[in-house]
This record gives sequence, C-alpha cells and structure tokens, in this order.
Amino acid sequence: MSESGKLLPSEIVEGLTTDIFGKKEIIYFEETDSTNARARDLAEKGAPEGTLVIAESQTRGRGRKGRTWFSPSGAGIYASLILRPAIPTSEATRITFLTAVAAAETLLHSTDQVVRIKWPNDILINGKKVAGILTEISAEKGAVDYAVVGLGMNVNTPAFPNDIEETATSILIETGKRFSRAGLLREYLRRQEACLRWLRSSGFKPILDRWKELADSIGREVRVEMMDKTYIGWVEDIDPEGILILKDKEGVSHRIVSGDVALL
Repeated sequence: MSESGKLLPSEIVEGLTTDIFGKKEIIYFEETDSTNARARDLAEKGAPEGTLVIAESQTRGRGRKGRTWFSPSGAGIYASLILRPAIPTSEATRITFLTAVAAAETLLHSTDQVVRIKWPNDILINGKKVAGILTEISAEKGAVDYAVVGLGMNVNTPAFPNDIEETATSILIETGKRFSRAGLLREYLRRQEACLRWLRSSGFKPILDRWKELADSIGREVRVEMMDKTYIGWVEDIDPEGILILKDKEGVSHRIVSGDVALL
C-alpha cells in the first residue's frame, strides 16, 4: 500500500502490464455514490474501452437487485471498468462470467485461500462472499454499445455490519494479513483483459468451462430463491447463455435466469 493508504491512480499504473485496461484513463474519487453510475456517465459521453473509475468509498454502492454494497473508506476495491465488446445483446451475460473468472483467478493467484464462484456473480472464500460483480449494459440495434463492469472486493475490511457478518468476509479476515489494494487491482485488470482477449479469440466455451471448474456446483443440491417462488434441486448445468439448469426432486428441469442460490 502507498504511504497515504489510498488507492491512487499513480500507484495502480506503476507496474500495470495491460495494453488497454487502466491505460486509457483512471478517474479517482475520495467518495462517490456509485462507481458504476459515474462510469455509465462517462461511457455515454464516449469514454473509450479500458476507462477505469475507482473510489475510496461509495455512499450508494450497488449489488444485484438494487442491494447495497458495504463500501467503507480505504478498505476495499470499488472499481468500474468501461468495455465496448462488440457483441450481440444476447451474449451480454458472458461479460459477467468472464469477469467472475478474472476476479476468482486474481484471488487464487494472490492468496492461499479456497476461492469459489457462486452463480451468477459472487466470489466466495471459505463459503463467504468476498467480492461481487455488477454488469450494466447499453444496447443499440441488438448489439452492446458499452458495458460497465463493477467490482466490489472486500480486501482489508476488518468487520461487517450485523446483517451481513454471517455471509460476508474479507481477505484480511480470512488470511489475517493486509493486502495491497493496488496490487490486487492490477492483477484483476490484467486477468480481465486476458479473459476478454480469450473470448474474442476462442469463443465463450473455454471461459464457461473454467467458470464451471471454479463454481464447483454442477451436480450439487441447491436452494434457489426467486421473486415469487423457491426451487430446491440439483444443478444440472449452466448453459451458454449463463442460465442455471436445475432439476427438482420430481425430476423436472427448470431454467433459472435470476435468483439467489444457496448450497445445501
């Protein structure tokens, strides 16, 4: 970490080995409502792929389904990256999957912890959430104009509010060590760029295969809570569109587009 203890752009750029990500522009905030919101504003104004927005803290950090993301100052990585992937809207979910692989691989490389992905976009250490991904897209004529990929990662967070302390964790809590946020972000950007290059050169299958390895959920019994119903069954597969295929106890298969998954 720098002497100031802040996630400064100059510190991120030093030693950054990407070609594009983080090399275009890094927008830094001491505090903002949401890095995704600020990145969307920039993307609408034509900011190029690779533009990065980071903040020391967020007042309205967001997760899936409008949930808040606990964003204490100086403790985590709150970063949003602008992508312009030139893919059809129907393939937009692929961005979340490759980002999950990049984030999980970053933690596997940087820590000695057991890291898993939970469908669709949570990164777990020892069964607790250490990072989350929020992907938002703007589409035009059936194609993705831009995507904003937000990453929230609990790095040096010492404790969590009562309502999430049973389900959330940080790298500090799990390892007992403080980590360089800049170093982790550099590694994530490198792996994110490599995954996007992998997608463009080899298609989605190798990324999805690696995602499945890291998710370790195929064939396991889960409970899926949706807005209006709950399913219990076994994960048969994740299809190429990112949809979870679940077989219930009656042998009926269900295609789950969105829901909260808990391993049983």
